Amino acid sequence: MKLYELTIQKAHELLKSGEISSRELTRAVLDRIDSVEDKVGAYITVAAETALEQADEADRVIARGEMTALTGIPIGVKDLICTRNLRTTCASKILENFIPPYDATVIQKLKKANAVIVGKLNMDEFAMGSSTENSGFKTTCNPWDLARIPGGSSGGSAAATAADMCLGALGSDTGGSIRQPASHCGVVGIKPTYGRVSRFGLVAFASSLDQIGPLAGNVTDCALLMNVLAGYDAADSTSVPEDVPDYTARLKEDLKGVRVGIPKEYRSADGLDSEVAAAVENAVRTVRDLGAECMDISLPHTEYCVAAYYVIATSEASSNLARYDGVKYGYRDKEQNALIDMYRSTRSKGFGAEVKRRILLGTYSLSAGYYDAYYGKASQVRTLIMDDFKKAFESCDVIFSPVAPTPAFRIGENIDDPLTMYLSDIFTLSPNLAGIPAMSVPCGFSKAGMPIGLQVLAKHMNEEMLFKVAHNFETATDFHRQKPML
Repeated sequence: MKLYELTIQKAHELLKSGEISSRELTRAVLDRIDSVEDKVGAYITVAAETALEQADEADRVIARGEMTALTGIPIGVKDLICTRNLRTTCASKILENFIPPYDATVIQKLKKANAVIVGKLNMDEFAMGSSTENSGFKTTCNPWDLARIPGGSSGGSAAATAADMCLGALGSDTGGSIRQPASHCGVVGIKPTYGRVSRFGLVAFASSLDQIGPLAGNVTDCALLMNVLAGYDAADSTSVPEDVPDYTARLKEDLKGVRVGIPKEYRSADGLDSEVAAAVENAVRTVRDLGAECMDISLPHTEYCVAAYYVIATSEASSNLARYDGVKYGYRDKEQNALIDMYRSTRSKGFGAEVKRRILLGTYSLSAGYYDAYYGKASQVRTLIMDDFKKAFESCDVIFSPVAPTPAFRIGENIDDPLTMYLSDIFTLSPNLAGIPAMSVPCGFSKAGMPIGLQVLAKHMNEEMLFKVAHNFETATDFHRQKPML
């Protein structure tokens, strides 16, 4: 096995024993990036020089016997998480040359653990998209089929993880932006409970929905990343002051007595591909054979989640993105002399088409005379969706569903059809509206050889149950062990 193909857990063992150094491991990953980046297009910025410096420091820490589970491990970071002295663009021309003066809390935690940050990963501009085709710089390709999308908006994070261009990655999830690309690229990704991981230093899209989370090649590696990322942060007013358990502690517990709910609304959803449905049904049978009790449940307001989400998310985006006006930082159209003209021209030239579409939708929803009819009504529907999950979890411990209605589609196939693109998130939106944790774990392949993910949902602050169920399923299958041939 090549060094860049190691799992985080295995790399940690080899680093601890002295069989490899972090510099060797990081060099191998950087060489891998050099060899396949022109095919995949996962990175916006590769921080080779600082990564090797961090690797050397990690080796000194290891020599002192002070290492953590992530010490010396090369990690990629989605390019909307602030990194001090390292360009953070949000894949937007409006922030093309922005270099933050501070680190996001999750970056501070990675650095404290002496992880190695190898670079910043491509994404849909300001996390608005489901295919990574909306990046202002490049389109990321799916390592399993370079003609297909990797998912979005954390497409670079998922593609880099699948292509062994990092051992794990950070993404963000507003309506499925970790889970959907994880599903399409055949890796594991988790959206934690809202408030479990600090959002300080995460460039905001929709503040009541955004959440940072990890992607990795298997469930154990995701748990190791979550052990570092999770925890209360006074700098984030939405952070929840609860102790963080060791997410690896219960991985090997069996599934006897675990109740798995299958929403009837998801089985009959419009546009659900037969291969995806079959893969999820096979996953249900697998966990039943492992001792879980499977039952039908209902989430009656599912049909309203797409409409509610796209009112709430675009409204919050309209508000959050008002700060990009060319005054304090970012791109400014210097050809304009009048202030209003400068605002208009800067935002028109700096933002891409999808971002402008969502700003317009959100501004309309918040406009005088329409607030109650749109944002207010959507917020009421959100409460109903939260109540649906609360009631469902009275009778089950986890919920199974597809992650995406279809396997990854071809690049360009849906780019001019925003409604179809929005509907590709139909299964992932409701956990963000409810604030509950959700995970994607590989559960099969299509006839065309494209990965399919199983979505596992749990009640608030019960990520441990997600990891336990997903690890049991993963151990009983070999989908996560298969790799794309680049």
